[in-house]
Amino acid sequence: MEYISLSKYVKQMRKQYQLTQIDLSEKAGVGLRFVRELEQGKQTLRMDKVNQVLNLFGTELSPTPMDRSKLGV
Repeated sequence: MEYISLSKYVKQMRKQYQLTQIDLSEKAGVGLRFVRELEQGKQTLRMDKVNQVLNLFGTELSPTPMDRSKLGV
């Protein structure tokens, strides 16, 4: 399974749906600044707002199992 970053995913989906950052912010009910920070990969974002954006694309944040051997556990 190939993983892409959240920021790349949001930008890719926004473009696929032919939305500007302004369009996306309005449709998701979040600020334009938030969309920009999300697409730029800001490390600290509110999960509820991220999910507001992702819900437009039929997705949401959720826990994903990790390979524990990489954690040294």
